Amino acid sequence: MTVTPSSAFTRRTFFGLAGAGLTTVALAACSSPSGSGSGAASSNQTITIWLDTQRAPAIKPIAEKFKKDTGITVKLVVKDFANVDKDFISQVPTGKGPDMIVSPHDKLGSYVQNGVVSPLQLGDKSGDYADVAIQAVTYDGQVYGLPYSIENVALLRNTALVPDVSSTFDEVVSKGKAAQAANAGTVKYPFLLGLDPKQGDPYHMYPLQTSFGSSVFAQKSDGTYDATKLTLGDEAGLKFAAAIKDWGQQGILNANITGDIALDAFDKGQSAYYLTGPWNVPAIKKAGIKYAIDPLPSAGGEQAKPFLGVNAFFISAKSKNKVAATKFLVEYLGTDSAQEALYKVGGRPPALKTAYATVAKSDPDIKSFGDIGLNGVPMPAIPQMASVWADWGSAELQLIKGQGDPTTVWNTAVSNIESKIK
Repeated sequence: MTVTPSSAFTRRTFFGLAGAGLTTVALAACSSPSGSGSGAASSNQTITIWLDTQRAPAIKPIAEKFKKDTGITVKLVVKDFANVDKDFISQVPTGKGPDMIVSPHDKLGSYVQNGVVSPLQLGDKSGDYADVAIQAVTYDGQVYGLPYSIENVALLRNTALVPDVSSTFDEVVSKGKAAQAANAGTVKYPFLLGLDPKQGDPYHMYPLQTSFGSSVFAQKSDGTYDATKLTLGDEAGLKFAAAIKDWGQQGILNANITGDIALDAFDKGQSAYYLTGPWNVPAIKKAGIKYAIDPLPSAGGEQAKPFLGVNAFFISAKSKNKVAATKFLVEYLGTDSAQEALYKVGGRPPALKTAYATVAKSDPDIKSFGDIGLNGVPMPAIPQMASVWADWGSAELQLIKGQGDPTTVWNTAVSNIESKIK
């Protein structure tokens, strides 16, 4: 089975599996930047890339052109995306791994910690990509990946129920309730956000959280995260915790609404609003819902910033073909035509600015999600994130259910997380 790296749930779960299931011994980081180390490019070489079944058709013609131009073969190996990061980390040190891998950026910290990826020298070309995309593939000040797409959540609005955009989250709630009152036979919910019944969903709730000025880890000046500074328990976090409980008591957030239930309800016109990502848009279109894609307006007074996920290509630290792999990534996959081809199979905004500009002209959904994402924050790629999700989400879920004092529940979760990441 191959799974696209587009699902937010898959992204978060995948990271947790990586953190829990792999060696905790940090291996030495790779010693030579790609292009400067082993493996000068030459014909008759073969470089191998691990990827998912969705992206393979888009990359195949690019690989064929690379072969025609250079004589170097690019072998595409479709892998089970649920386990590919574990396979990559376990096989690269043995020399059995690929030369390159397609991966969400939030695996990068684990890859670096285990010494299985090589830095990538983009030079001036780094300015050709969205700043947040470069931030996402940067770790300890070093760029490691070639980004090709970004993804994030946004607020989908049923325009038949609410024709106008709102400027605050309170206004969203008010209009959602008004739609519910005016259409009592069909509209059941003022607002929809799918939750895992056991772990909540801090990923989807993050724009609500950031609008209170609350974050999970502090960011450095270059946008990367400081694993030594867990900010979740600061005063802004406590205000967000209080708001969660209030929203739960109002029925704005509902612990019984899973992702599947939320999508089904929005598809049936049972809510005016749905906080979700581009992965659910095809189903909403198919259902015939007329929608608009809005930035989530602020609930706490500051800008609501969703987590940004970036899909990228990374080069193995043990690749013997780094020169050829770098050439393929930078000169062939870092082009408008390649990034637009990957957009066509993945439906995500390209990370390359010029490709994004082209796609955004013809696809208003991509433009809406992309413009919102460019104001988002990269999901932390630090390995410590694997220790955060469970307590963070459980605290949110507990508050949505109306259980406990917000400050006590939140501080307990923070304390548990701190004990795990020491």
